[in-house]
Amino acid sequence: MAVDMSMQILVVDDYKTMLRIISNLLKQLGFENIEEASDGAEALEKMKKTSYGLVISDWNMEPMTGYELLLKVRSDDSLKRTPFIMVTAESKTENVIAAKKAGVNNYIVKPFNGATLKQKITAVLGEF
Repeated sequence: MAVDMSMQILVVDDYKTMLRIISNLLKQLGFENIEEASDGAEALEKMKKTSYGLVISDWNMEPMTGYELLLKVRSDDSLKRTPFIMVTAESKTENVIAAKKAGVNNYIVKPFNGATLKQKITAVLGEF
């Protein structure tokens, strides 16, 4: 199944530079429709209004963390099937395990590059 390059992608990070970096990498990979949210609460509001083909969220954010966002997404019947990739600066095993248990589709440890991002998206959505 081919990945729809025009699908909506939501990038969530409270650090504007990281939002820009991830959005630019996605554009370089060929994705066109990228939206941004600066925290989990804003992301959840956007997800209730728009159907996203993928969410890429930072772990450490205030007031709602990426992990809390993931839990809310997975407990919502209308959102729970949304592919979700978590981005974090920490590669703590307990965080990876918690995110996997919560239903994350994949995990990226910072710093990363376009090739890593493509590999993680391919693992979740298929080749593109």
